[in-house]
Amino acid sequence: MRARDLLADFPTVRLDSPVIDAARMLADQDLPGLIVVDDDGSPFTILPGTQVLRLAVPGYCQDDPALARVVDEAHADAFLRALDGRTVREALPRQQRELPLTDPDATVLELAALMARTRSPLVAILGDGRRLIGAVTLQALLERVLAA
Repeated sequence: MRARDLLADFPTVRLDSPVIDAARMLADQDLPGLIVVDDDGSPFTILPGTQVLRLAVPGYCQDDPALARVVDEAHADAFLRALDGRTVREALPRQQRELPLTDPDATVLELAALMARTRSPLVAILGDGRRLIGAVTLQALLERVLAA
């Protein structure tokens, strides 16, 4: 089995896209992350859903989960509103990690190793001319492997 057998169309966002739109896309489509593309449409990075949460959740709650318990639901919703006016670029990790990219001929083991090494829930698949043709998600990979 090769990447082309697991390939699916996958939504992308641009660096300057509103992060609230990215969050809605993640939630509405039940996605593990999004492929972020640069101005010419080439993959720039993967934006895991957890990075969007890191932007919305105050640092003190991330550092001490006990503090998150004392915040009521009404105030917790206010944190999500903090995403308004911010861009995908602001949600990206400060240090750029290896971009999980491969070609349609990659094997299942190559895909799994790339996901594990990059800690990414998806891999962008590039076709001729290094253009994005889709992605393979961790879910699709596991479903196929476990079904075999």
